[in-house]
Amino acid sequence: MAKRKVVSIPIDEDRCKGCGICVHFCPKQVLKLSKHEKCTVVNQDACIGCRLCEIRCPDLAIEVIFDNEK
Repeated sequence: MAKRKVVSIPIDEDRCKGCGICVHFCPKQVLKLSKHEKCTVVNQDACIGCRLCEIRCPDLAIEVIFDNEK
């Protein structure tokens, strides 16, 4: 099976409460909390598409979108 490419990781800042769960579970340190305590993408190229951030976010504020899902 071919590896799918992550094309975007949109974060709904209105929903994000800055809990840091997504940052903690990301195995490749793709995410971090900004100075405003909101999740932000810092290294999208390192994303392996595991979707742990999306699955663990209690506020459904983050999504991982692949090239075939646009």
